[in-house]
Amino acid sequence: MTSEKREPGAPKATGMRQGLATYGDAGFSLFLRKAFIKAGGYSDDALDRPIVGITNTFSDYNPCHGNVPDLIEAVKRGVMLAGALPMVFPTVSIHESFSHPTSMFLRNLMSIDTEEMIRAQPMDSVVLIGGCDKTLPAQLMAAASADRPAVVLPVGPMLVGHFKGEVLGACTDCRRLWGQYRAGTFSAEDIEKVSERLAPTKGTCMVMGTASTMGCIVETLGMGLPGSGSIPATHSDRLRVAEATGRLAAELAVKHGPKPSEIMTEGAFRNALVVLQAIGGSTNALVHLTAVARRLGIALSLEEFDLIGRKVPVLVDLKPSGDHYMEHFHWAGGNSRLMRELRNHLDERCPTISGRILKEVIDAAEMVPDQTVIRTPANPIKPTGGMAVLRGNLAPRGAVIKHAAASPNLLTHTGRAVVFDSLEDLAQRGDDPALDVEPDDILVLRNAGPKGAPGMPEAGSFPIPMKLARAGVKDMIRISDARMSGTAFGTIVLHVAPEAAVGGPLALVRTGDRISLDVPKRSLELLVGEAELEQRRKSWQPPAPPADSGRGYAGLFQKEVLQADQGVDFDFLGPARP
Repeated sequence: MTSEKREPGAPKATGMRQGLATYGDAGFSLFLRKAFIKAGGYSDDALDRPIVGITNTFSDYNPCHGNVPDLIEAVKRGVMLAGALPMVFPTVSIHESFSHPTSMFLRNLMSIDTEEMIRAQPMDSVVLIGGCDKTLPAQLMAAASADRPAVVLPVGPMLVGHFKGEVLGACTDCRRLWGQYRAGTFSAEDIEKVSERLAPTKGTCMVMGTASTMGCIVETLGMGLPGSGSIPATHSDRLRVAEATGRLAAELAVKHGPKPSEIMTEGAFRNALVVLQAIGGSTNALVHLTAVARRLGIALSLEEFDLIGRKVPVLVDLKPSGDHYMEHFHWAGGNSRLMRELRNHLDERCPTISGRILKEVIDAAEMVPDQTVIRTPANPIKPTGGMAVLRGNLAPRGAVIKHAAASPNLLTHTGRAVVFDSLEDLAQRGDDPALDVEPDDILVLRNAGPKGAPGMPEAGSFPIPMKLARAGVKDMIRISDARMSGTAFGTIVLHVAPEAAVGGPLALVRTGDRISLDVPKRSLELLVGEAELEQRRKSWQPPAPPADSGRGYAGLFQKEVLQADQGVDFDFLGPARP
């Protein structure tokens, strides 16, 4: 991108005068820009105002973002009420269930698209509207890299569904009921009817999955207005916070700040890690936060995250770690109310995009009498945080377990490994009645990481073999270099780094090996001697690269993608340099 040349000390170009296309004549560039934009019927008065860009992530493939058109209109209203000019522009739209091979494969593409469109087009600030799992992370990554004044507006969670008197939530209950269907205890007719009830409105999953987790994280980082992460997608308050977001974006455009780098500080990221533990949030969020922080030159420590988890309890009674849903969390006071219970663990001096420091946001939290969704530290859902970081010879650079949603009896366990070499191998053999597997075994899936799959799919909570499920087995230890949905539950070890496809220790495991998991001791060990492992290492051959990985975006992904402990970002997308 090139822009108007200006003399040293001259004011920075703003509005329509910034980021001019290069024709060798800046005056002609501005003349041509105005000539074309006037085809839209704009007046000179409108074109002389500060510009607020608004991302449009609506798509027919993305029902989670079905309310985006309404949110855009509300944001535009707020922008115009504050005297600025709103300009809507499209970006990549990602939906978890409509992204092959996986939405994570496309997260970095969306971040590049969003960053470059912010840079390429004239805007003094930007409103980033998103929600579905990888969208908010991609937008935060883009905001960090572009570092133009930005406000994030989540689309909000959907309302709950109902079936035969039971409250349903996507997608924790979809996994639970699908498991019952596989086990033969839930009929085909009922599973078909449930498919119509699980996601009854526009919006993101209404449990504490990745979308809801990132909504809370947006608020905690200070990048969105209070309440914006939890207001139901269909509620009128969602439109009012959209209008307020537009007003705020207009103010940022006039003031030229603050910038994302001034809001997303080291203290803000540590606050986000505290809240992530306290909400029993998605394991995905740790990868995403690592990627966003890396864009700003901030390194997140897995050890510090684990230490936070030992001190900070789970306080939010939401599925999959508890019983309730996001609408209940919101009406109990939402993220601001939660942070009131965590304030001893938070840096309350951190600034927020609203102009208030975090302490002022927390002090203004709504206090709802007799609510039970947000607990106190004296009465937690779990005595420690939702996640733990594991180390050992099987995960030298770390692995993660969401022990708040695991089976307590499996958190310390030694068992025989049953290994699946790939997702295809799992699909072919996982339900084979002849599979040699017992309930006490440990299931291992490899070559499902960033490079191996590719895209590190949400396959870590892969199903229990059919013959065991139909015998009543509801949980087994599963270990992989994949991810899992934040909506999932079970004793699942994820993000094993380095992954098998690049020669990580997971590649050396053989069926019949013994593996020891000790979550209290944060240990994950392959009980095989080093001499034997060295022999296996010498004979190891990397798997064939995924199809089409020699060209285009797939080729770029294979060349540049980093490991889970580095955020699965692209190597070349490090901190922006002057």
